[in-house]
Order: sequence, then structure tokens, then C-alpha cells
Amino acid sequence: MPSLAFHILRVGLAITFLWIGILVFQEPEAWGLYLQSWAVDFLPISLKQVMISVALLDILVGIFLLINIFTWVAAFFGAVHLIIVLITTGVNGVTVRDIGLLAAVIALMVFTWPIKFYFWQRNKS
Repeated sequence: MPSLAFHILRVGLAITFLWIGILVFQEPEAWGLYLQSWAVDFLPISLKQVMISVALLDILVGIFLLINIFTWVAAFFGAVHLIIVLITTGVNGVTVRDIGLLAAVIALMVFTWPIKFYFWQRNKS
């Protein structure tokens, strides 16, 4: 049975992803300004469409974390998303907190990963 700390981490991350998804959905162009120009040049669709897709991804990740279904999948996509954010926006005063969120979502992913590898089991009594 997961510990209280697991549920606090899961729900806290769920609220964070839901909240940011709603904020991005409300003003996609404004959030798109955080992207570096080289990243915008790679986009196959408009910046607004990309940011709306990002908002929907954030909301889906948040919902799955909140209801605790496919938690490892949601955490995986949350981690990939945060890595992409850090690459395409750079680490600055706004995104530096994403490093902590990335560590938290990776911890949640590792804890809920369906396949337990030998080195994870070896130290258990």
C-alpha cells in the first residue's frame, strides 16, 4: 500500500499539471513566448496549436495523476514534457522550478513503474 508521502506527491503534482494546463489553455500565445526562437522554427503547426496541445497534455497528466490510474504512464509523459520544456525554453527564473518538478515526477514514475528490476528488489527484506 502506498504511503501518505506517495499520495501527497501524486496529488500535488496533479494539481500543478492541471493548473498549468488551464493557464496555458487560457493564453496559449502568451505561454508560447517562453519558447526559444530556434524551437519555434521547428514547429510543424502554429505556435497557438502547439500550446493548446501542450495544455491538453498537462491537463491529461494531471487528471491521471489525480485519479491514480496509469500513474506511471502519466508520470512518464509528465517527465518527458518537463524535459522538453527545459530544452526548448532554457533554464531561467521561471523554468528553474521545473527541475524540482521533474525530479518529483521521475520519483513518482519510478515508484509506480510496473516492472520491478532486480536492483530495486535486492535490498528489500
